[in-house]
Amino acid sequence: MKHGIHPEYRPVVYRDQSAGFAFLTRSTATSDRTVTWEDGTVYPVIDVEVSSASHPFYTGTAKVLDTAGRVERFRRRYGRRSSEGTR
Repeated sequence: MKHGIHPEYRPVVYRDQSAGFAFLTRSTATSDRTVTWEDGTVYPVIDVEVSSASHPFYTGTAKVLDTAGRVERFRRRYGRRSSEGTR
């Protein structure tokens, strides 16, 4: 790797304020805001809108689509007529 052309890779806190969830990871993302983490160290913080704590798929609140009903409705509407022969 060439020196001096890559962004700094450092610890960063990602925070989902809607769920009250935060996690510490390493990233090249930058932020002017900081937060004091559980270990007492100050890290840059990046606020995100959705995380695994607030996403419907991961929280179990996702709506299940009735795909079988949609397929049958499509076949009734656009499928071959029973009087037509198969080719």
